[in-house]
Amino acid sequence: MDDGAADRELAREVFDTHDEQVIVDTCATGARALEFLHKPDTTLPDVILLDLNMPGMSGFDVLAALKADTRLGVIPVVILSSSSHAGDVEQAYSLHASSFMTKQIDFGHFVQQIDAFVSFWLEARTAHWPG
Repeated sequence: MDDGAADRELAREVFDTHDEQVIVDTCATGARALEFLHKPDTTLPDVILLDLNMPGMSGFDVLAALKADTRLGVIPVVILSSSSHAGDVEQAYSLHASSFMTKQIDFGHFVQQIDAFVSFWLEARTAHWPG
């Protein structure tokens, strides 16, 4: 979930290199993401990648709503934000984020960051959900 169309497109482009391993859905706002996740026909994700700076609901608001929901609260949420402010990191973890990553500004480094993210979560999924 990211508010910037360019950021969402960039992320989609990077995730497309993993298209046989992952399915990516993006939402421009936190409210839209929660609406999408609450639909009865939505297949719940293995992990949610969440930006903090979004219009309307902040990423913190979305994270709190996710973790307060018994159905959605078990989904790992990884914060991917341009912020590296210690207060933001602390607040994310206090709301039970699984991880906090600061977005790499350089495209090459961003690609490496997403590659490492995908590799980690694919390995974690395989370790915990064999088959």
